[in-house]
Amino acid sequence: MNPKIHLHQIHPVLPVWDVLDALDFYVNRLGFRIAFADDSKNPKYAGVIRDEIEIHLQWHDKKEWNLEIDRPMLRIVTQNIEGLYDEFADKDVFNSHTLLRETAWGTKEFAFYDPFRNGLTFYRDISSS
Repeated sequence: MNPKIHLHQIHPVLPVWDVLDALDFYVNRLGFRIAFADDSKNPKYAGVIRDEIEIHLQWHDKKEWNLEIDRPMLRIVTQNIEGLYDEFADKDVFNSHTLLRETAWGTKEFAFYDPFRNGLTFYRDISSS
């Protein structure tokens, strides 16, 4: 008998033009820790982890970017959305449009961009509560 196939994690790869700056942002402002880096002094590929979320950061030449289009947007589920919002509010990571809000599709969420214009949305399902 073949074992059941089960997908259990996803590790998105976000493009960044400075992996060290990205590591600094995710570790010192968003509370992740470094999972790995391909080089400790000048990494081109690294990963950060917080709880069960792992995000990979990959260097891309900034000259090749069009920051206004085709930017990744991650949606990350959490249970204590209010606590996480308060934690990040103290870290000065929000833009002027970042609000904790309830949506028409049954979530409570907030969103902002990292320094490389990758979108991060954190949310909790409230449709069944």
